[in-house]
Amino acid sequence: MLHTCTPQPGTRFKKGPKILELRHIHYFIAVAENLNITRAAQQLKIAQPPLSRQIRGLEEELGASLFERSPHGLRLTPAGNTFLEYARQISDLASRSKEHIAEMAEGLQGTIYIASVEGHAPRLLSGWISSFKAGHPHVQYSIWNGSTDDVIYRVTNSLSEIGIIIEPHNDEGLFSIPVYKEPWTAMIPSSDPLAKLPGNTIPLLSLKSRDLIIPSRESRLMEIRGWFPEEDVDLKIRCRVAHMLNAYELTKQGVGIAIYPASDNHFSDDPAVTIKRIVNPEVSASYILIWDRTRRLTHAAELFIRSICDSMDIQMLS
Repeated sequence: MLHTCTPQPGTRFKKGPKILELRHIHYFIAVAENLNITRAAQQLKIAQPPLSRQIRGLEEELGASLFERSPHGLRLTPAGNTFLEYARQISDLASRSKEHIAEMAEGLQGTIYIASVEGHAPRLLSGWISSFKAGHPHVQYSIWNGSTDDVIYRVTNSLSEIGIIIEPHNDEGLFSIPVYKEPWTAMIPSSDPLAKLPGNTIPLLSLKSRDLIIPSRESRLMEIRGWFPEEDVDLKIRCRVAHMLNAYELTKQGVGIAIYPASDNHFSDDPAVTIKRIVNPEVSASYILIWDRTRRLTHAAELFIRSICDSMDIQMLS
């Protein structure tokens, strides 16, 4: 149920003497992004009737209807869409000014929330944080680890500001920059004849008829299938697992050959498994840094990304 009156689209209001306040901006953005008074009120932690009155008062102050109201919900009017652009700029400017004044007094503050895959990503991240910490000692970091799909979910749902994943990914709502590349390897049971071949490499085509253990992502399966040019190759995917430890234990028991990026293999000293780099052709895994293009980064996160870009001599997207 909508707790507000329902003026028709295009209704004009007489401007009142009120002064537009920042809280009105925040209220409007919440309603505009949710297109639902109930959800917006819950997000803002206020009651519905006061929120409806605030939106109505904002429309009176601006002299235009910002929402089309119907039994099915809300929809922004052309004036509402235009005002939303200005409202986001005003909110952004207010936040940045507050951060800037605090930084002038105390230095860069805040917590950077980062989600990361395993493999080589923790090494990358620790180096970036160490370098950034030298210039910004008061910044804190909250680090979460999971699969690429989990990291993307956290970034796109504002649970983390920054993510490190392994390509491919198909989320058009993200900015991304490449940060590292490493070869794919095969983890082979030491009793397997392939493990006894000389050298530390193995031809890709020698894997096409073997039982394989691969990462669980659907896009990873498509990538691995794409390595083999023959259309009639029917790969024997015995297991798909989310974590390298599972792949290692399965390999150790002779279930199959695990295919994983090189830095995910932490078991090279175990005589029960043999690690070989895949060649002919050599295939590689690419790590990328991601952040949501639809949401404003905190100043600390923005500077953190910029420092990474500067260290790699690449231009930061914004």
